[in-house]
Amino acid sequence: MPATVEPVDALLIIDIQAGHVAGEHAVPAADDLVAQAEQLLTAARDSGALVVHVQNDGETGQVDAPGTPGWELHFPPLGNGGSTEVVIRKTYDDAFRDTGLAELLAEHGVTSLAICGLMSEMCVSATARTALARDYRVVLPHDAHTTTGIPATPGIAEAVAPEVVSRVAEWALGDEIELVPHAKAVTFTNRG
Repeated sequence: MPATVEPVDALLIIDIQAGHVAGEHAVPAADDLVAQAEQLLTAARDSGALVVHVQNDGETGQVDAPGTPGWELHFPPLGNGGSTEVVIRKTYDDAFRDTGLAELLAEHGVTSLAICGLMSEMCVSATARTALARDYRVVLPHDAHTTTGIPATPGIAEAVAPEVVSRVAEWALGDEIELVPHAKAVTFTNRG
């Protein structure tokens, strides 16, 4: 894994919503995830990069159901300043599916992006796969995505720790993804 990477054009913050990072439904190590995502967000804002806040619209009764406190974005988008920040709402794991994400990236001339957020094996992975399939250069900081882990299934398998699930999700993305150890290694193209 390289220590630093070439700058990227945009940051996708996947599903870092109040109900996933605080309270009884928070992912393990939520504070660490938030700190690394905030580092990426600050760097993207400072460079004037496109920042896409991806917000999941969960079903009624879920912690991220629209309009509930848990649905709110942890990092409120800035309405002004050097960066461009946009919210994309989704109902599927893949942030490209049935959203305007592809058009937004094209409108801003994005060819490379960094992805952080939740859940490693679901929304982060699905979005990264589609980005790769659409020929984007994708950077994934190891310390800026996580998940809840996998609960035990009686008679079949024991529980799997979140860090193991996240690592397997990274591995499953193959060698096209640019995996870096730390969010601090990611820089953004200066568009300010």
